[in-house]
Amino acid sequence: MPTPLSDSNLGALLCRVRNELIGNLERELAAHGFEMNFSQYLALKKLAAHGPMAAGELARMINLDAGATTRLLDRLEAKGYLRRQPHEQDRRALRIALTEAGQALWTDIHACGERALARATRNLAATERDRLQAMLDGILTALRDGH
Repeated sequence: MPTPLSDSNLGALLCRVRNELIGNLERELAAHGFEMNFSQYLALKKLAAHGPMAAGELARMINLDAGATTRLLDRLEAKGYLRRQPHEQDRRALRIALTEAGQALWTDIHACGERALARATRNLAATERDRLQAMLDGILTALRDGH
């Protein structure tokens, strides 16, 4: 029986799986010539999926504090992958949007993410992957309902 502080409890296992998934993705990106970390990948993914948004909204989506998000956005903007643009209704606010280069990059790196995830689940049958997805969705729902 695992003790609450052991490495074999569910929380520790989920943490180790997350860390391995991130490492796997970052190695996949590097192997294909993309100099990018997981946070940068995730920011591009959220912008590609949801379109332009405020920096604070993006920060919440990718679970970074304001300072880390600003540094991340500065790096991606310097590389030409995103731009800060005026908000359509509130000229005091800025929205973060992918540039054409950012859209093209997302198209390329999305495949890296898919390969990394496929590698992680390669030993599971399709029904097992579906069941795992359902169980993790259930855990996430329970955690969010607990707020």
